[in-house]
Amino acid sequence: LDHTDWASLAAACGTGEALSTALTLLTDPDPVIRESALHDALGPVTHQNSIYQATVPVALYVAAVLNHPAIAADDGNPDVETQGRPTLVQLLDWLGDTAYNANDECVAIDQRLYGEGVLDEYEEMRAFRAARPAIFSAVRALLDHDDADVRHTALVAAIPLIEHPRLTPHQSDLASHARHLLATSTDRHHRDRVLDALKAWGHDTSSMEDASDIAAREHYARLRAARASWDGNWTGGGHSDDPPF
Repeated sequence: LDHTDWASLAAACGTGEALSTALTLLTDPDPVIRESALHDALGPVTHQNSIYQATVPVALYVAAVLNHPAIAADDGNPDVETQGRPTLVQLLDWLGDTAYNANDECVAIDQRLYGEGVLDEYEEMRAFRAARPAIFSAVRALLDHDDADVRHTALVAAIPLIEHPRLTPHQSDLASHARHLLATSTDRHHRDRVLDALKAWGHDTSSMEDASDIAAREHYARLRAARASWDGNWTGGGHSDDPPF
């Protein structure tokens, strides 16, 4: 926080000059102030799923304060617009979302669109991917948290982080946590993330899926088919009478 030249780092709009103040307020005892700080500190470095120069130091700071007393003691505030979601859960959510924006799949998509050397030119993405072990060490400590929402959100955040070559040995441990989540959680987003991860790691998930998982999988398949049809209409050289507005 103190040794980063925030004003020299690019953010979504301008520089990160105001980030140090917002980051400091993330640990304020007042939950209303923390809620405002979440918007001011995280919004400028995650616009449109992009990684900016200021994203990495923000992520490292966020990882470092996950166990801060004001954050650890926060049970959520029903008077704020996030419907009482604790600061800790929101910070873990942000770390996970940002890690997914820098995961191997995103890199592969960019390489297909812009060429194999795109990561060489995307210094901010490379810097975040290099920081994954440091971020994971903080997130990992919350995988056994007493609160189910915290440990499940920590698991979802950890999944894209362990794509780093030094972290792949943690797959088996995360797979165990993933199976427990599937046995206890009804959160659609969490279930989708861990099911995708288990499949990517070579696990047979058929016995772990419930009716809602099957329905969701079929729904996503229909959406992909519709999207493929739309893309065909728009790229096939003619025009579509029903554009997918």
